[in-house]
Amino acid sequence: MNHLVAPSILSADFANIQRDVEMINKSEADWFHVDIMDGMFVPNISFGFPVIKAIKKHATKPLDVHLMIQDPDRYLQTFKDAGADILSVHLEACPHLHRTIQGIKALGMKAGVAINPHTSISHLADVIDEIDLVCMMSVNPGFGGQKFIENTYRKIASLKELIRATKSSALIEIDGGVDLNNYKKLIETGANVLVAGNTVFSSADPSKTIAKLKKI
Repeated sequence: MNHLVAPSILSADFANIQRDVEMINKSEADWFHVDIMDGMFVPNISFGFPVIKAIKKHATKPLDVHLMIQDPDRYLQTFKDAGADILSVHLEACPHLHRTIQGIKALGMKAGVAINPHTSISHLADVIDEIDLVCMMSVNPGFGGQKFIENTYRKIASLKELIRATKSSALIEIDGGVDLNNYKKLIETGANVLVAGNTVFSSADPSKTIAKLKKI
């Protein structure tokens, strides 16, 4: 399959959010990536359900919602109602991960599991055949604009091998520090989905930057 690009709406101009949503709609992007932070699991707070609903109202592409929150099980239905098409929870935040995955799927969403840079791929072995997506953090979660962690390439290769061995159909999503200098190597190593925030929205022509990220 061709790789997907998911611009991170967290880096958009919130004074002109509809303009940026429409730009993504018209661009070659595949998904909207929506980061939700609670100030507890990560040291930052992003936005809540009204903003997600507002984005969904105008978005013509799937909402890929990444929960960086504690106890996400409390809100699965609410995120579904707000418009999430793909919902990723952090492995580190879910003591009963399999149950959480099943809960997401029961609501009709695609289920993803996100892992922090220090978390071993081996922790995914028991759920990899149950999920649609692995959101691999290539920076420490919580803030945009961080430097890409080079060890990510090794982890992608390990995850790719696990997916092959288990015949899983899970996609590998890379979130953090993705730019025009490293995106080709990420795809060559095995990434399927690229999340790009600052790289897209700080560029002079975000739509053109998205188009570049789609090219190999």
